[in-house]
Amino acid sequence: MNAIKLAVTAAALSIAFATTVLAAPTTYKTDANHTFVRFSYNHGGFSVQESRFDKVTGTVTFDAAAKTGSVDISIDTKSVDTGSTLFNEHIQGADFLDTTNFGTATFKSTSVKFDGDKPVSVEGDLTLKGVTKSVTLTLSGFKAGENMMRKQAIGADATAKIKRTDFNMGKFAPMVGDDVTLTIALEAAAS
Repeated sequence: MNAIKLAVTAAALSIAFATTVLAAPTTYKTDANHTFVRFSYNHGGFSVQESRFDKVTGTVTFDAAAKTGSVDISIDTKSVDTGSTLFNEHIQGADFLDTTNFGTATFKSTSVKFDGDKPVSVEGDLTLKGVTKSVTLTLSGFKAGENMMRKQAIGADATAKIKRTDFNMGKFAPMVGDDVTLTIALEAAAS
């Protein structure tokens, strides 16, 4: 009888340990080839201009069982890509990104909201041009699982709205729209 109790206890401990291991948070490193921050704004009522940052790095920690997560992203503001070399230089100037003094923008999450098993929004602090403001990223898509390279990965699409004037970049507002839409495509693999 003692052997049965010992076997049952060992099995129960094994299951509890395995569940704890599976429930542990996983840290994912952003994929430089599939993670981009894009931004768009109205240009004098004539068109909506779209640009992006080509260099985005960071980590995402995700625990599906505990329904917790965190995001820590850095954006190289000198990697701005407007589609025009001349405009890239203009937007990197002191009136806008001021990349000479502020070469990095960051987003650090403060909370993640879940609906069931999936995160639906991430609140955090966006620091851009030396100014930090609270921003909510709304997730329109999220996936966790094995990617094509057979690694555990996560992916998400997110959007947020900010105002240029909140970050000391208000030149030409309101003729050039103050409202900026951020669109983030993120893919990250377990490290």
